[in-house]
Amino acid sequence: MKKYFLLIIGILPYFSFSQSDFEKTIQAGSVLVNGLSFLKGNKFADNKTSLMLCIKNKLSDKITFKITGKDKDDNDVKKDMVIQNNGKECLFEIPKGVYTYEVILANKDIFKKGEYKFDGDITITIKKDE
Repeated sequence: MKKYFLLIIGILPYFSFSQSDFEKTIQAGSVLVNGLSFLKGNKFADNKTSLMLCIKNKLSDKITFKITGKDKDDNDVKKDMVIQNNGKECLFEIPKGVYTYEVILANKDIFKKGEYKFDGDITITIKKDE
């Protein structure tokens, strides 16, 4: 019974549109699905030379995450991200390589600093050392 009810609810909106409205709705849905497909799997990035970096903030206040490094053509790469507490921010296409990073607290103190080799998609969680 539930399957038939859901099927009827799914079909009813199509009967209330004219043919051109129906085509526009299908086309808009197609654009939406295709437009958001890049979020699944980082398909636009060249995975041999670039990666996706995500930072999760598990601290009680916002942080600033800074990275600096070089790409394969020896150009400087500098990125800053402000991540709210319990938030997550991502860089979708950064060159693979060795980067210097800093985690800066809201009061401008440096929480962590170091160097890291980014060679694949990664999510880093910033939290208090326990």
